[in-house]
Amino acid sequence: MKAVLCHAFGPPEDLTVADLPPPPLSAGQVRIAVRACGLNFPDALMIQGLYQFKPSFPFSPGLEVSGDIIEVARDVDELQVGQRVMATMVYGGFAEEVVVPAPAVVPMPADMSYEHGAGFSLVYGTSHVALHHRAQLKPGETLLVLGAAGGVGLTAVELGALMGARVIAAASSPEKLELARAYGADELINYTSENLRDRLNALTEGRGVDVIYDPVGGDIFDQAVRRLAWEGRYLVIGFASGRIPALPVNIALLKNASIVGLFWGAYLQKDPRVIHDSLAQLLNWYSAGKLKPHIHSVFPLDEAASALRELMDRRARGKIILMP
Repeated sequence: MKAVLCHAFGPPEDLTVADLPPPPLSAGQVRIAVRACGLNFPDALMIQGLYQFKPSFPFSPGLEVSGDIIEVARDVDELQVGQRVMATMVYGGFAEEVVVPAPAVVPMPADMSYEHGAGFSLVYGTSHVALHHRAQLKPGETLLVLGAAGGVGLTAVELGALMGARVIAAASSPEKLELARAYGADELINYTSENLRDRLNALTEGRGVDVIYDPVGGDIFDQAVRRLAWEGRYLVIGFASGRIPALPVNIALLKNASIVGLFWGAYLQKDPRVIHDSLAQLLNWYSAGKLKPHIHSVFPLDEAASALRELMDRRARGKIILMP
């Protein structure tokens, strides 16, 4: 099989593509012929040695795939050869075949494309668990989404609107903001040309924001956290800006506010029921036509380096997909 390999930490241009023997199948696992791979920001961090998990070399990046089951271990009863599925993994998705534990595999709806399947679980799952389970977003509350046109940000805009919130989308260009508007944003802020704190103050009439969804971190965090409302919740999703910010904790004290972390993948080990229930709801919404994943671009597997560079340069709006 063909696979993208990382031999040493560095930029995506150092990745290679090689022919490898397929990985062996063990008890409790299934083998999937990969039809599409979703790119995510942790892939870029992992190949640079900046992620919390560092695989042994050589390894393939890739946290989510979609495809067809082509082999099932004897002790797996709930899945069958020929099923169209999507799956999440710790790494290894940038390949023509993957072997994954059966609990990490979810059958795809009949009307879901492979491209949508490969770009669904992590971004929609992250945003839904964050907004519903962690922040307990309520109808009528105000939600600020930073990085609102990125892979996770756009799903937070879409889900926030679906959950009945007033959504304020903040992004770095007019094109990104127009996409956020198309996905349900009520108000737009361009934080490269507008003062975020002043605009939030005006849009909320000084009250502040109930929930802030932040996959960016850095300087944007420093501005946004000061516009939390009374009993507001600040969702820490990631640090695409490259800087992990520090919080003046008196802000949390004075506003009775909460800083709420969300590491979606940790639920796979700590409490998989949370992810199972979340994906069931999300797939129901998808089949009902309420969710429309936005695919920014599709690359062949051989061009994984170019795809990752587009993601790292923050040119993507929505998801980037690799097609073996």
